[in-house]
Amino acid sequence: MTRTGLLGGTFNPPHRGHLTLAIAARDELALDRVQLVPAGEPPHKGRPDSADREERLEMCRLLAAETGEVEVNPIEVLRPGPSFTVDTLAELQARDPDDELTFILGADTARTLAGWRAPREVLRSCTLAVAVREGTDLNTARSAVEEIDADAGARMRVLSMDPVDISSSQVRRLVAGGGEVEALTGPAVARYIADRHLYREA
Repeated sequence: MTRTGLLGGTFNPPHRGHLTLAIAARDELALDRVQLVPAGEPPHKGRPDSADREERLEMCRLLAAETGEVEVNPIEVLRPGPSFTVDTLAELQARDPDDELTFILGADTARTLAGWRAPREVLRSCTLAVAVREGTDLNTARSAVEEIDADAGARMRVLSMDPVDISSSQVRRLVAGGGEVEALTGPAVARYIADRHLYREA
């Protein structure tokens, strides 16, 4: 059995906070591997300044290569249509039924699970690893999870890492204003953003 952590998201763009979260979850939960899973078509996050799915996938690969400690899974980018976590979990389990999946997310995102497609099925397909986010109460996140599936609360793991003060929206704002983002994204992703002229329009 392989214990796999999945860090999903738009990754628009990916940054070192994502890398820190992925590695912290792997180490704390003794996962065999952690994968970044960029959404192909985010159901609720269409943006005029968004990088396309191939660009976001490539930036994830560049970020992961920075340390070599994190993998990138293109499953949602390769699948047409909106990217739903429930579909991704089902496909991964069909490929390898013995793989034990842990879905990594912030407490702010955990609070919104009721609005996801088939949230009860999501919670029964994986363990949740929840990271503290500034301004989000963990008890509120746990209550939101338990309202969907009472058993899921017992499987929810709260990561002990400190909150990471980096966001993709922060990176986009800096780029739009002509600021430097290498310290936030790493040199390879920063160079890719500059070469592709991404996020120049606010």
